[in-house]
Amino acid sequence: MKTDSPFYPHTLKALKESALFGNLAEPVIQDMLLSFRMETWQKGATIMEPEETVRRFYVLISGRVKVTRTNPETGREFILFLLGSGDGFDVVSLLDGRKHNITVVSMDDLEVLSSPIDTIHDWIERHPEFNKAFLPYLGQQLRQISDLASDLALHDTETRLTKLFLQHTTQSNPHPRLKLICDFSHEELASMIGSVRTVVNRHLQELKKEGIITARRGHLEVNELHALGEKLGEHLRSRGKR
Repeated sequence: MKTDSPFYPHTLKALKESALFGNLAEPVIQDMLLSFRMETWQKGATIMEPEETVRRFYVLISGRVKVTRTNPETGREFILFLLGSGDGFDVVSLLDGRKHNITVVSMDDLEVLSSPIDTIHDWIERHPEFNKAFLPYLGQQLRQISDLASDLALHDTETRLTKLFLQHTTQSNPHPRLKLICDFSHEELASMIGSVRTVVNRHLQELKKEGIITARRGHLEVNELHALGEKLGEHLRSRGKR
């Protein structure tokens, strides 16, 4: 992408605000963009399957994607990551050069940057300062997977759902803001915590009765962030006494 592209201004803004590229000097980002092309994808499209993970690297500019694994026998889906503007995928294959058994699906209409993975390797060799952000970014994803495995092994569904809401909620005025997952279906929420729709629906109804969350026109909102945190604390304390 060249600087005279109509996509350039908002692409540069998204990269400067991202954890991966935000600390790079603008000339370095400009050099990187010369290796990328802009692609647009419609909501629900499959952007990446396992074979593609070793061929291309993508950076999200706008929209969300889910990174999933699916049981081939049952078709049951598990969401490993939710990615938004400024995130890159697949960082595991970028690091080790091996096929990664994941599928990446768009959850909105998307704008993404795309480049052959070998080209990105060459760019990283020319700009080793990128590793200062890349390694912590990768570490964050590894920690997220570690926490997810611990939650599945140690906590019940209600605790995992409460933690999910807390992880994706930020305090803002006048009300807390639920990010990335605010318009998720009950099935999608279940896919993020290793549960099923009927169980998640039951716990959501309990949270609604307590006034902690509300649902309006298919969007979830957190009303009482403090109460949500207290609820998680109660769950963890009760588990510790068993």
